[in-house]
Amino acid sequence: MKKIIDMYEFPSLSTRENMFFTLIRSIVGQQISVKAADTVWDKILNEVKEIRPEVIFSIDESNLRECGLSKRKIEYMKAVSEKWLNGYDEINWHELSDEAVIEKLVEIRGIGRWTAEMILIFTLMRPDIFPMGDIGAIRALERIYNKGQKMDKQEIERIVRKWIPWRTIATWYLWRSIDPVPVQY
Repeated sequence: MKKIIDMYEFPSLSTRENMFFTLIRSIVGQQISVKAADTVWDKILNEVKEIRPEVIFSIDESNLRECGLSKRKIEYMKAVSEKWLNGYDEINWHELSDEAVIEKLVEIRGIGRWTAEMILIFTLMRPDIFPMGDIGAIRALERIYNKGQKMDKQEIERIVRKWIPWRTIATWYLWRSIDPVPVQY
């Protein structure tokens, strides 16, 4: 890890502070490349102008389909919008534990643990998150610690435990080792 740390500046994790925005952005990026996600995102911004619950909830599905979204992703975005319109915007997320945030978010259709962990990292700025489901972070860890060979979950957890209470920072460096452009959601 020291080699990576020496190669890059101190993490410049920045927050949008807008959980709704970040969730919608995360849904757009699910299971597609960063470049494809950016293209779809730009089309969405041209279509809706503002990423707010009432806007996403009320926009016609066909307009979002024309932006390149699948029917399923549109359903997920509308599910997030509905939760926000029905009280999720009033939750004091900063007061909840990491696991409580994850539990609350995964109640929403289309939001899984990985997306909830991205919220913990990029919106709530929690310092001790390692997303075990993040393929990029895992591949970087395997490359650095095991010459690119696959590692089992226990081996990964053994390494990651050493980084407590700063696993988010370690994750950021792992991401940077595979893509020098800082990650942001």
